Amino acid sequence: MNKTLKIISGIVLLILLVYVLKYFKDSNSKDIVEYKTEKPFYSSVDTKIVATGKLNPEEEIEIKPQISGIVDKILVEEGDLVIKGDLIAKIRVVPNEQALVSAQSRIKTTKLSYNNAKTLFERNKTLFEKGYISRQDFENNELSLNQAEEVYNQAQNDYQIIKQGSILGGGSANTNIIAQISGTILEIPVREGDQVIESNNFNAGTTIATVADMSQMIFEGKVDESEVEKLEEGIDIKVILGAINEKDFPAKLTFVAPKGIEQNGAVQFTIKADVEVESSKSIRAGYSANAEIEVESKDSVLVINESLLQFNRITEKPFVEILNDNGDFRTKNVEIGISDGINIEIIEGVKLTDQIKVWNKALEDSDEEDQDDEN
Repeated sequence: MNKTLKIISGIVLLILLVYVLKYFKDSNSKDIVEYKTEKPFYSSVDTKIVATGKLNPEEEIEIKPQISGIVDKILVEEGDLVIKGDLIAKIRVVPNEQALVSAQSRIKTTKLSYNNAKTLFERNKTLFEKGYISRQDFENNELSLNQAEEVYNQAQNDYQIIKQGSILGGGSANTNIIAQISGTILEIPVREGDQVIESNNFNAGTTIATVADMSQMIFEGKVDESEVEKLEEGIDIKVILGAINEKDFPAKLTFVAPKGIEQNGAVQFTIKADVEVESSKSIRAGYSANAEIEVESKDSVLVINESLLQFNRITEKPFVEILNDNGDFRTKNVEIGISDGINIEIIEGVKLTDQIKVWNKALEDSDEEDQDDEN
């Protein structure tokens, strides 16, 4: 009986030993992961700054009336091309009746003064010719006559201005609104019948229309404070319009703001550039645009994919892992140069024949993804 128990116990222990050995073998085999590798290669690297912004006309003016009134007629539509001097709209002036009556009264008063001065002058002229008054008195009377005549003429002019459009005056007059520059009508914010206010020193006035020269466009955008020192006014840049099938236009940087503005916790600097627009292209004001500014470029330099780089957690220095002949990887510190966001220049540390570990993606994972795609 004891012998049978010993045999059974031995068999159980043997089975347990085999199971434990198999477990450790399987566990160790799962820790072995094959990694893909990539080799360095020669390529050109262009470091660019991308600024987001809008495309707007360089010259854009708001046309405002010089006298208050009612919009009588609008002769153009938004999008129309106009030449400097073209008639855009007509304003019907509605005068203040009280001011009109006051102007009429002033005419009567100044006319009486003028007639009185004229009569006095004629009388003194006769006396001067007979030698009864001095030349000084005569010249003073002549000056008074001239002044009275000037005041009377001014009163008549004021009355004519106020009278335009008055029912009491028996008619109405239209004030013509003309284009101040040649260009495209961008906006007409008023309609016929709307009341408009004149532009003066105390009031901005009502905008009748906005006109812009669409052949001269500027890009206005913003760049981060970390990149602004790399920019110089006068350099050539490229402006890309997403609205026109990613069409790009040559441009020249003309302005870099001397002061930044904080937006959402980041300091941004405004930049402007003159854009060369083809006459055959239909460009609209306010298009969203991106400006690509090349700040450094190198041809035929040794590069690797930037994702292959790793950084020491303590020193923060870059390194890569290079495959040895025995299948292991060794760490190699590298000196890096410029980057275009995809590839990065390697100044020192790797050779063209080195196989660099793709540390963030195992070969096994890649094979599984390929199989999933095939299925």
